[in-house]
Amino acid sequence: MSDYPGRKTILCIDDDSSMLGYQRALLEKRGFAVLTAASARQGLQLAAAYALAAVIVDYHMPEMNGRELATEIKRLRPLVPIVMVSSDEAIAEQALQVVDAFVSKDEAPRRLVPVINMICGDNPPDFKSSSLTA
Repeated sequence: MSDYPGRKTILCIDDDSSMLGYQRALLEKRGFAVLTAASARQGLQLAAAYALAAVIVDYHMPEMNGRELATEIKRLRPLVPIVMVSSDEAIAEQALQVVDAFVSKDEAPRRLVPVINMICGDNPPDFKSSSLTA
C-alpha cells in the first residue's frame, strides 16, 4: 500500500483511544497524515503495510510493551524513527535504547510536534547521540 500522496504519514499506537484522538488531531492540524492503532498487533500490521515518516508508541500496553513493539517495528522498518510516549517518567534504559526519542505524555502538548518535525525533516539529526527527551 502506498503512503498518502504528498503528506508524511505518522503511525500512532496506543491502547487509550482518547490519546489516539488527541495525537491524530494534533498531527493532522500540522499537515501530517495519521494512522492510528489501538493495539500492538494492529500497529505492526499498519507498519508493515504503509510507508511511514515516523511511529509514536505508548510504553504501557496490554499485548506487548513499547520496547517490545518498537523492537518489532525496527525489525520491519529499520529506518523509520520511533518516538515513545508515556506518563511514566521511569522508563527502563533498555526501552529508551530501542527508540529515537522519548516524550512524556505530560509534555506532549508542547514537545511532541517539535520532536516529530525534527525526526521527519529532510536531514534528520542522529537522535541516538542527541538528547531528545522531555
